[in-house]
This record gives sequence, structure tokens and C-alpha cells, in this order.
Amino acid sequence: MNINRPNIVVLDGYTLNPGDLSWNKLKALGHTVVFDHSPAESICERAKDAEIVLANKVKFDDSVLSSLPKLRFISITATGFNNIDVDASRSRNIAVSNVVGYAAESVAQHVFAMMLEFTNNVARHHRSVVDGQWAKCPDFSYTLSPISELSSKTIGIYGLGRIGKKVADIASGFGMRILATHKHPERDRRPDVQFVELDQLFAESDFLTLHAPLSDHNAKMINRSSLQSMKPTAFLINTGRGGLIDEEALLEALQKKHIAGAALDVLGQEPPPVGHPLIGLENCLVTPHQAWASRESRQRLMDATVENVRCFIDGSLINIVNGWKKSTQ
Repeated sequence: MNINRPNIVVLDGYTLNPGDLSWNKLKALGHTVVFDHSPAESICERAKDAEIVLANKVKFDDSVLSSLPKLRFISITATGFNNIDVDASRSRNIAVSNVVGYAAESVAQHVFAMMLEFTNNVARHHRSVVDGQWAKCPDFSYTLSPISELSSKTIGIYGLGRIGKKVADIASGFGMRILATHKHPERDRRPDVQFVELDQLFAESDFLTLHAPLSDHNAKMINRSSLQSMKPTAFLINTGRGGLIDEEALLEALQKKHIAGAALDVLGQEPPPVGHPLIGLENCLVTPHQAWASRESRQRLMDATVENVRCFIDGSLINIVNGWKKSTQ
């Protein structure tokens, strides 16, 4: 890039660093200004002098990019980059990078936190003790609902990428039967995973967990038909993208008990509107897109983002997602 101290602007840094991490390594690379949040109307003013911008969910369409003539590099503090017009960025000689793989451990852990809440109902039993039910119980032990073991249950993994593989590792430790669908079953085969077609995945899974990127091909792949093919005792878990699920169909399936329950860390609209019909259902757990957000995961994301920026300043290319070529720099 041949700029000794570039102007760097972080437009929406709060989810990456709400205060428990340090921006110092980034600040060492250039004159850095950090904003926790940036309303759409503030983006052009805040980034007008920036050669480098960090963003998570801020949208960069052609009209925004055209108003930032100094901009040369956007580092996405996430894996997904659908908030960037990649064609427009490339045509305007702006490189775009992302970070992959940083949250695999964190997301896989969250999947099992949700699964164990379904099997063990820890929070519900804790509340009952706080409410005095144990003190009044004639026996030393009680359960509010049946407790089931994960051992011998079947987990279906839709997408056996980095996160899916971590989920499989944990499931194997629990002694679960593991089914998966995957684009490259021969390349990525492993002895503890049985690759199956989608219809078998739906029909045989006790827990179906979604880990594939959202695309036109799989949008709303969880729909009335697929939900009706699942066991009435099955649970659906989504820590991927909300768009993988037809939420109206899921609402109907949960209300009519076509499946036993769902656990969602993502929704089609985030943040969701007040009164979202899936929030508050007895058999639907919803968490606020937090599966990725362990401190360790965010530190890996921070370190990888800083490396993206450092390499770009040094004239290197890593993690470029918009087809930008060094020769155009």
C-alpha cells in the first residue's frame, strides 16, 4: 500500500470488542479511530479520510463506496461479507478481506449448551429449587421432566465445515451416532461420521444442527416439508444463518408438535422485531446471536483482522474475498 501511517476507521467495533480486548495492535499500524456503532447516515462522514476501514455489519453498496475515494481496503470483522458490494469494490480498486474459522470452538460449545438444556433442563430445575420446590419435596430427588442421555442419540450435521467438524468431535465424545451432509464426503470422510442424503438426515436425526453458509440454493431449506419429515421427538438447532429456516413453517411445527423443540441463535431479522412469534414459545430457545462471541473467539478474530490489515499495508494478500488483485493496487 506504501502508506506508512494509514488512516484506519473501525465503524462498528462493539460486538468484536465491547471493552475486554485491546485495539492497541491495530493502532500501532496507523492512525486509528474506533466507533462502537455507526448509523448508516454517518458512514460517509466518518470514513471520508480512511484508507482502511474495519466493519462487521455496516453496508457498503456502490453509492457508499463512490463517496469514499481514499478507501483502499475493507477488513470485515466476520466471515460473512454479504454486506459488501463485491463487484463495486473490485471495480473501484478496493480490496476486501474476511476472517474464517475463528469461532468454531465457541459455536460448537453453544450448540451443546442448547442441546443439554433440552435434555437436562438445568435452568428450569434451578428455578424450581429457588422457588422452594426442593425444600418441600418428600424425596431427596425429583425431576420436572424426563432426563435423557445424549449417548446413542443421533445428531445430524448440515454442513461439515470447521464448525461442523468441531460439533462432530464433541458428539463423538458423548457417544452419539453422527450423520452429516456435505459437498465433499470423499475428501472429508472420517470414521465416526456417516454421510447421508438430506432426506435421511431429516428423518433420522434426534438433533439436527445447521452449519452451512446461506445461499440461494439452501434458503429456507427448513420448511414445512422438511419439518414434517423429522421425528416428533427431534430438536432443531440453528447457529448458522436465520435465512436457512422458513420461520412461519417452524412456528407451525412447534405449535403443532411436529418436532419437540428448536434452539435458535440466529433469526431472519436481527435484531428481531418486538413480538417476534418464535420468541417466548415454551419449546423454542432463542439466544441473541452469541454463539460466536466467547472472549477467546473474539480475540482470535481481533488477531486475524489485525494480520489482514498488516499484510495489506505491507503489500501482501491474505483472505481476499472480492477477487482484488495486487497488480491493481
